[in-house]
Amino acid sequence: MSSDTIKAALFTNWHLVRSLRFIFGVFIMAQAITSADVLVGMIASLFLFQAITNTGCCGMSGCAIPNSTTKQATINTSVEYEEIKSGKQD
Repeated sequence: MSSDTIKAALFTNWHLVRSLRFIFGVFIMAQAITSADVLVGMIASLFLFQAITNTGCCGMSGCAIPNSTTKQATINTSVEYEEIKSGKQD
């Protein structure tokens, strides 16, 4: 991988969720450093890793819905109605 490819992956395609992961990661990492808590630091590292690599818990597009390649059946729009009379006469 060239350095241009890595730069492009890091600095492009930033959306709201990716930005929030980065902000949460930095904030939680600062809290982990000030409180000297290793577990919180690992959680912050997870958020920062996801933000930097643009992945989620399931990986890249892991939660995406696959495209359907099946053809849709034609729907018959003609409807036949049958009149139903009650057996009771008024």
